[in-house]
Amino acid sequence: MIRESQELQRAELIAEICAYLQEIHPVSASLQDLGARFHISPFHLQRTFKAATGISPRQYSEKLRLEDFKAQVRQGERITDAIHAVGYGSSSRLYERSDESLGMTPSAYRSKGEGMTIFYSIVDCPLGALLVAATERGICKVSLADSADVLVADLDAEYAEAERLRDDAGVGFWTERIIAYLEGWQPDLNLPLDLRATAFQVKVWQQLQKIPVGETRSYSEIASAIGQPAAVRAVANACARNPAALVIPCHRIIRKDRSLGGYRWGIERKRALLERERAQREAADQGS
Repeated sequence: MIRESQELQRAELIAEICAYLQEIHPVSASLQDLGARFHISPFHLQRTFKAATGISPRQYSEKLRLEDFKAQVRQGERITDAIHAVGYGSSSRLYERSDESLGMTPSAYRSKGEGMTIFYSIVDCPLGALLVAATERGICKVSLADSADVLVADLDAEYAEAERLRDDAGVGFWTERIIAYLEGWQPDLNLPLDLRATAFQVKVWQQLQKIPVGETRSYSEIASAIGQPAAVRAVANACARNPAALVIPCHRIIRKDRSLGGYRWGIERKRALLERERAQREAADQGS
């Protein structure tokens, strides 16, 4: 009964958002404006709307605009007049929007996230400042630094063309899970991811996620585990390109001589992480 009531509330919310977007058409509304109007986190609004309709609110507005344009042309309006009447501004905007991709395609990533919306949260954690960024599909970036400014600058550089919205409430569930993990309350970080990677990188990252807490592996051991023992250097490069600290635990990779090696987010953080996880493992072994 409770679930049916929640589903009804979601359906009513989606209907209200659609009605509002139709009302203000051809003007569109930002996710922040919609979140404020309907009293919901922009992140949750985007996820809920897309789960129900298959597209984002912005894509819904563009769909209304494109349908309006086609209707005007069918009624005899000149194409150039119809383009300006529905608010495209130029013919290039029409063709750009009429075949828009959904989600983070490789081309979208290469173009620094053009057409995407990235939600992010920054919180303090035992290792400094923590940034978690996500699309409506899942986490696309987790990074660590000494300050929030450094994290924001890094996000801005990587996704310069994306719409970037800070939404501590919406992304909060995932940041809380990561903080709980760092503090020893969360045993693992099996969180949804939305990452662009080569097939080789996926193999490496999946293997990293199999390393138990409190244990380490060498680059050569990972290379052997994925069936490519000669690809040690490539494994090291895949670890260095890991975009999701902690969720993909590249800090558990060390050199063959047992030295720590490098770490994208600072060698001292790597050392601290391994010491924490070793202590957690020992405590768990003693308690069993």
